Amino acid sequence: MSSSDSKPGPKPGPWPPAPESSAMPPSTWAKRTGFRPKFSGEATATDSGQVPLPASVRARQPETQPDLEAGQPRLRPPPGPAVANGETDKEKKEKPPQPQPPPPPPPPPGAGPVKRRRDSDGATGRSNGPDGANGSGDPIRRPTRIEETVEVLPQSVDDDLVARSLHMKYGLRDTPGLVPIGFYGLQHYLSMLGSLILVPLVIVPAMGGSHEDIANVVSTVLFVCGITTLLHTSFGSRLPLIQGPSFVFLAPALAIINSPEFQGLNGNNNFKHIMRELQGAIIIGSAFQAVLGYSGLMSLILRLINPVVVAPTIAAVGLSFYSYGFPLVGKCLEIGVVQILLVVIFALYLRKISVLSHRIFLIYAVPLSLAITWATAFLLTEAGAYTYKGCDPNVPESNVVSSHCRKYMTRMKYCRVDTSQALRSAPWFRFPYPLQWGVPIFSWKMAIVMCVVSVIASVDSVGSYHASSLLVASRPPTRGVVSRAIGLEGFTSVLAGLWGTGTGSTTLTENVHTIAVTKMGSRRVVELGACVLVILSLVGKVGGFIASIPQVMVASLLCFMWAMFTALGLSNLRYSEAGSSRNIIIVGLSLFFSLSVPAYFQQYGISPSSNLSVPSYYQPYIVASHGPFKSQYKGVNYVMNTLLSMNMVIAFIMAVVLDNTVPGSKQERGVYVWSDSETVTREPALAKDYELPFRVGRFFRWVKWVGI
Repeated sequence: MSSSDSKPGPKPGPWPPAPESSAMPPSTWAKRTGFRPKFSGEATATDSGQVPLPASVRARQPETQPDLEAGQPRLRPPPGPAVANGETDKEKKEKPPQPQPPPPPPPPPGAGPVKRRRDSDGATGRSNGPDGANGSGDPIRRPTRIEETVEVLPQSVDDDLVARSLHMKYGLRDTPGLVPIGFYGLQHYLSMLGSLILVPLVIVPAMGGSHEDIANVVSTVLFVCGITTLLHTSFGSRLPLIQGPSFVFLAPALAIINSPEFQGLNGNNNFKHIMRELQGAIIIGSAFQAVLGYSGLMSLILRLINPVVVAPTIAAVGLSFYSYGFPLVGKCLEIGVVQILLVVIFALYLRKISVLSHRIFLIYAVPLSLAITWATAFLLTEAGAYTYKGCDPNVPESNVVSSHCRKYMTRMKYCRVDTSQALRSAPWFRFPYPLQWGVPIFSWKMAIVMCVVSVIASVDSVGSYHASSLLVASRPPTRGVVSRAIGLEGFTSVLAGLWGTGTGSTTLTENVHTIAVTKMGSRRVVELGACVLVILSLVGKVGGFIASIPQVMVASLLCFMWAMFTALGLSNLRYSEAGSSRNIIIVGLSLFFSLSVPAYFQQYGISPSSNLSVPSYYQPYIVASHGPFKSQYKGVNYVMNTLLSMNMVIAFIMAVVLDNTVPGSKQERGVYVWSDSETVTREPALAKDYELPFRVGRFFRWVKWVGI
């Protein structure tokens, strides 16, 4: 018996045999960047980053493949000649047959198993023996190259089907009936209630404004939000993004409010004077933002803005208000803590409970928790829980003589719900008008601060444009559309400065979360809601009702909103390789120094025994009076100390410098891929998503950097 006869037979393979799965074609972004993800512990992951499904599951799935880049279904091409590597079957038949290389000679009798090494492209040569033969002893021949099938989007498909994601109820250009539009519009704006109304409830009391001033500013904010949202959905990015008072402008506004030159003012004179200073700074900073957009400079800046830059910059905005949140909640713990617990329970523990296919607790977490806590506080107030004999909560604390009453004044002020007279004093009708607080005051040092802040607001908006377009549109916008949108945001912020909202008007970061939760991507819904906001702003009692929200509840909601803002900023890292050591170090350094460097500026020159004239939660914003930067020019000192004490400024500087100087591939950095003119020509759905209405776009065709 020869030695070959004593060899064991081939080992049987697994039963049933595993089905052959064709590789998923990479998306457009993957083709440009050479993206080939590697997941630790997922050996069965395909090149697209998805684990292949069993054959029985794939057979039941529709003839669509999700586009990982745009979040859209990629339809298979209609029946026709198959395409592989750019050649159809007909072209292959017409080509002369290519000569095949002769097969290798068989091994001599009695020889042991001959194994061939694996080629670099994954193919294996012929091998005899147990590892290289099938059940019949024939050699296994594997293809030397995997043919990549490129799916082409057919032009005859309905555009609405192309523009709609599988997980969205309505796409960008969908127009549901009047009743669905009204319902979803109310739902959309209620889910973002905190972002729309909380900023004026913070800055107006800081300026020394009365309850009537708070009501008037809230009505003005609602009016400007409605107008700017209509302008943005029509002539800006055309995405369903609500415009409003962004938290990006809150820190510089508080810094200007607490400037040394305003410490001697008091009462209503203080409010109007500071508001006019804010108006002047916002107008100049917003005009600078408009120039960035409409001049085309934003198209160049986009090359520096990537997820690794956006994530720490926006996260630093939310983290910067840690000193304001819970210290104010502690003024009335039984109300503030209950508010925080309720919003957390609704948003997390009850988020999957649906009523009529709507996750009411997740969508309405903020208004529901506010209503329950407000009702509880009202019952406690009426029951006399915060009533003390001989003490009047409406008397200023400085005029209280009794030590007994002085002990409980803080508790009565922050726990009672009847201390505000805003609802009672507000008129039924009030029309917000420009320059209602007086002529703006222009100061160059405050204007420079706002110009820098407008750049960071643009970074925030760029991240929102990209993330929301992947949810609702057929493709991301072009660089020209982004520049056009940033330019319009600058123009709308100028309107906010003229009307006197106290902050600029930009794209709210919470838009992306709201669209993902409500699954509503129609711009018609947002436009109808904007019209409703304008109408509500004319009813003065609405502003008075919102101004009556106790400060402790406002601080409790802000704790949740700022935490959400931080998380939404960090979520931009999903477009990059979040596990890359390069990105981890850049984001970590940016976040750490965004907290540490401002802390140095804010604590410089302040001793524990210092008698400060502002509450503890406003101390981070008085750095202009004691910062370490000291030169012979007071204006320069103000600008440098103020800017370097802002967390978002330090995070932005660190992230931009490191991300654009440390070597890294486009895949690793997650470089934003915007659509180009060729994509617009090839896909008419893209042009319909972003083109301007009423044929306005034809006047801007010669300006390539602000159009499609």
